[in-house]
Amino acid sequence: MLLDLCCFGITCLETTLGYCFHLKNKCPLSYAVLRAPGMDVLKVSLKEACTITNDISIWEWCGSALDEGSEASAWFSSYLGKPSRLVRFNTALETRPVEPEYAPGHKTMFADAYPFMMLSQGSMNALNELLKEPLSVNRFRPNILVDGCEPFAEDLWTECKIYKFTFHGVKLCARCKFPTINQENGIAGPEPTETLIKFRSDKVLRPNRKQQGNVYFGQNLIWKDSLTGGEGKVIKVGDPVYVLKKVPSPDDAAA
Repeated sequence: MLLDLCCFGITCLETTLGYCFHLKNKCPLSYAVLRAPGMDVLKVSLKEACTITNDISIWEWCGSALDEGSEASAWFSSYLGKPSRLVRFNTALETRPVEPEYAPGHKTMFADAYPFMMLSQGSMNALNELLKEPLSVNRFRPNILVDGCEPFAEDLWTECKIYKFTFHGVKLCARCKFPTINQENGIAGPEPTETLIKFRSDKVLRPNRKQQGNVYFGQNLIWKDSLTGGEGKVIKVGDPVYVLKKVPSPDDAAA
């Protein structure tokens, strides 16, 4: 995550340039590679010891983080045109719980709300058929993309297994304005929100529930075994997905 001079987290909603970063993790996770237009490649070690920066804030959370050093700071400051520091979540000292009413005991790091967000290619295809200009899935930032199911089937999945790991679908993903921003140039537009409102709003999907003015696209997940300290587990492209439990309709799903 990036910090400003006041140690507040800089989100992608606060800077148009931020959308143009390209990050690649090298496996095993020893370093990350970052690229941006007009910039030299930046390699950030994920193994070296870092200094601790205290009293940082992101979303509703405050705590400490690991500072990735002066080279990364200079790189981001130059690209963004303002003082910035790159930090990593301090897993040794800090925890950040997800919403306890949906997944008690589970936690995330600097993500907006949950550690995993699932979306299906079928849902992307169905949306793109309604748009004048198709969009890339990177507008929605899923870290799990599934294929071979009906559009929006993931809305209903409350428990699924990917490879041999069990995940719980805990809450439909309410979308902010981020999907309206082109990831290559940082320019915002009205789509896809204008189209999603017509068929993915809570008024349409959840008419019998309290209306929150949200549009939904994707499903927030937690990994079942994260509570028992499981680490170093890997899912990969091509792993099979098995639906174990589901609800009858989006009106019955948590949101």
